[in-house]
Amino acid sequence: MQNATYEQKDPLLIYKFESFQLFKTMVDKINKDVLSFLLKAHIPLRENQERPNLAAREENRRKPDMSRMNTSRSDLSTSAGEPKSQAPVHVEKKVGRNDPCPCGSGKKFKNCHGTV
Repeated sequence: MQNATYEQKDPLLIYKFESFQLFKTMVDKINKDVLSFLLKAHIPLRENQERPNLAAREENRRKPDMSRMNTSRSDLSTSAGEPKSQAPVHVEKKVGRNDPCPCGSGKKFKNCHGTV
């Protein structure tokens, strides 16, 4: 870095290259440390506990969920015959930024009520 001006090289580029090299070595060191920690760690296995849970899950999948099937025919016929009422949609014409303000001041909307 010190001789960059004598070599007629851009000091900013040299600084970028050196910092990137330092960054790469830091990432490599972190990866190496994490990998060595994970390889040395003893993680207990839970195979014995998971197998009974898998059998219970399989039984639950095979049984249909009856709570959703408790609707009667009368409920189905009344709900299908009546259309759902929807709230009316109010559509108002938007005032353009350069249109006169609706308050009646005579100014443009952007200078009167359209300022943010």
